[in-house]
Amino acid sequence: MLNIPENMAEILSRRQFSADTIGLSGAQVLCSDDMVLKIERNSVSADNEHRMLAWLQGRLPVPEIIAFERAEGYNYLLMSRIADRMLCSDDILSDGGRLVELAAQSCGLLWSADISDCPVSASLDHKLRLAAERVAGGLCSVEDAEPETYGPGGFASPEQLLRWLEDNRPEERPVLTHGDLCLPNIFTDGSRITGFIDLGRSGAADMHADLALLLRSIRHNLNGIYGGKKYPPVEPRLIFERLGISPDPEQLRYYLLLDELF
Repeated sequence: MLNIPENMAEILSRRQFSADTIGLSGAQVLCSDDMVLKIERNSVSADNEHRMLAWLQGRLPVPEIIAFERAEGYNYLLMSRIADRMLCSDDILSDGGRLVELAAQSCGLLWSADISDCPVSASLDHKLRLAAERVAGGLCSVEDAEPETYGPGGFASPEQLLRWLEDNRPEERPVLTHGDLCLPNIFTDGSRITGFIDLGRSGAADMHADLALLLRSIRHNLNGIYGGKKYPPVEPRLIFERLGISPDPEQLRYYLLLDELF
């Protein structure tokens, strides 16, 4: 256990915490019945999460910030815990119609928010700069990528993928985006969206950035990639119809490829 800042340690001492193992962010997450402590190395993403959570209070259903500290190279973010269940819960995945409705609802909530004073840009300028830093630092895993991204018919390396992304930037129409709109980061009471978590990559960006990752997450969860259990597939067009949009397939592909560098 890291050295918890004194003001948080006093709060934590009155509760039982257990480690959360669902997330893929690399942060250490400790949960009690009503609180979550997220411990993460200082980074752009960790700082953005605190900044965006503060800005989103009262705008969207997100955790309340109880305390925040930076100490010894780490960010310590103590938040309220969202009591409901994730969109990757068995009862939601088993009901395709409800999954479509809730997935569309999550997008609608985000994209309808006023971004005129949004404190974080998640534009392609920002993302490609971060991607270039990750590629230069050897931080992009080829093994964890989608099978078709690298190798025969794909890219030879993260460096080649980055060059392609820089040369093929699509037009952007900014909305509020989550940045990692995957099913475990969206909470519901079964009929409505009640919370978003893991907002370190959130900010103003094109809607295709969210939609691409959401559709991939739905596909992977229904295919049993994470939990092993398979569910009937869901047609993406049903989500598009519910939102009243006609996404560009090439832009969806672009943002999926961009995510391979994160």
